[in-house]
Amino acid sequence: MISIENSTTREIWKGIERKLEANKEPYATLNAIYEFQLTDEENSIYQLALKDGTATVHFNRQSEPDCTLKMKEKYFKKFLLGNLNSTTAFMTGKLKVDGNIGLALKLENMLKQFDFTN
Repeated sequence: MISIENSTTREIWKGIERKLEANKEPYATLNAIYEFQLTDEENSIYQLALKDGTATVHFNRQSEPDCTLKMKEKYFKKFLLGNLNSTTAFMTGKLKVDGNIGLALKLENMLKQFDFTN
């Protein structure tokens, strides 16, 4: 179990990987590499690789991402908890997206199917 508010980013990513592995259906057909860059953390590149129903988290750049999301750590946590709408965050400058924006929207919809509050 993870507590988003009180966990390190690395702990959060390990928890995300566990949750995704426990329920593969929401991303079973999604093949993409997402890169998260937390702009207020040093060495803050995390990748989420979704391929053939498998989710893998990397704590650095392993592959060229299909979609890169750049945000501060506090917005990342809000995003996971469902308290930050990605479209609003993008329009207000809290989120920057490089690459396939459609994949960013798919990611948000997929993550909404998981409970990251515990």
